[in-house]
Amino acid sequence: MSRPGNQLARTEREEIARGIRLLLRDPLISVHLDPAGFDLVRKRRQPLTAWFDYYCGWRLVVEPRHGYARLIKVRGDAGPSRPARRRRGGRAPFDRRRYTLFCLACAELLATPVTTIGMLARSVVQAAAAETGVPEFDPVRADERSAFVDALKLLEHYGVIAATDGMTDAYLKDVDAKVLYRVDTTRIMRLLATPVPPSRTGDDDGWPDPAELAVESRYGSPPGAEPFDPSVNTANAEPTANQRALRARHSLLRRLLDDPVVYRKELTGDQTAFLASHTGRRTVREAAERAGFVLEERAEGLLLVDAEGLATETRFPDDGSPAQVAALLLLDLLAAQGPLSTIRLKQELDAILERFPGWAKAYQSEGGPARLLDDALDVLALFGLVHRTEGMTLPLPAAARYRVALETP
Repeated sequence: MSRPGNQLARTEREEIARGIRLLLRDPLISVHLDPAGFDLVRKRRQPLTAWFDYYCGWRLVVEPRHGYARLIKVRGDAGPSRPARRRRGGRAPFDRRRYTLFCLACAELLATPVTTIGMLARSVVQAAAAETGVPEFDPVRADERSAFVDALKLLEHYGVIAATDGMTDAYLKDVDAKVLYRVDTTRIMRLLATPVPPSRTGDDDGWPDPAELAVESRYGSPPGAEPFDPSVNTANAEPTANQRALRARHSLLRRLLDDPVVYRKELTGDQTAFLASHTGRRTVREAAERAGFVLEERAEGLLLVDAEGLATETRFPDDGSPAQVAALLLLDLLAAQGPLSTIRLKQELDAILERFPGWAKAYQSEGGPARLLDDALDVLALFGLVHRTEGMTLPLPAAARYRVALETP
């Protein structure tokens, strides 16, 4: 191959790898927020679609005319580690109320391509009143308007609504604020990423079961399901060897791409067997290489390193918040001394806050050290560095990466 040909091939590989990591960081890329990222994904849509489908079983939808690309990620173990976050203030995670208003707003927005904030609020009031078990929405209350604005601003971020006249924040101070929205109803439908629609599952009260929402029929019966009985349910077939191998490949790669570290002791039997096989090891290494990651394999587990930091919005270590700094200080102590009690860790933070009274002012008040300890340990748990039990914190193997090593002359 000629040198120009080599350069073109290298450029294509680099762009595909970059596109993969951009979509992992932001599964919904919009042209109005990231025109360069969207253009790259649009340009390399075919190899990107093939990569996500083969290695993860995830579907990539690219809509050039509507200006967005949506990676439909599915995981069977839904958890609170990746919450929706508010688009204002300190980007605090959504609470139950904000999630509820977000869902109600989406349902009401499907009915019209244009609306106002007042009309939408009245529709949500009526919808909440009609739903059993949903608290009524009272836009007269400032805290309710604040939660509603957070839901709308996230929808603006996703490109579902666009304010053509007025600003959403005006509703915080004035219930009669005038804001006109243009609605992209097709994008609302792309927000939902569950293989099973909520309308097809649920208990006697009609509430969907999160476990049932994530069931993927291509793998056969889900783990933990009742034993296959053809006389009762012919659809829930016993998984074949190919289906079990497919589930092992997809589930392992999903975890590697989503979690900071994957410990071998946490893997299922099928995942362990897949990783121990020649084909499995080669597949994992190829996936990492093509996505631009460096695969680190240890006796305790595996992790993917992104040298450019494109694949995530959160990093560790990072001095962006007192909790991140405190987490790093505690991690060095935990890595050096092993499991420590909550009392011992709090004493450490008490001493640090007393030594630096101008630092972490939000935690200098009464009860501040305890709150700082909780926030710091949440950071460490999020990155798979510690395990918290009642009254104790245990450092996990990956914590050794951050231990301070003093050089001796």
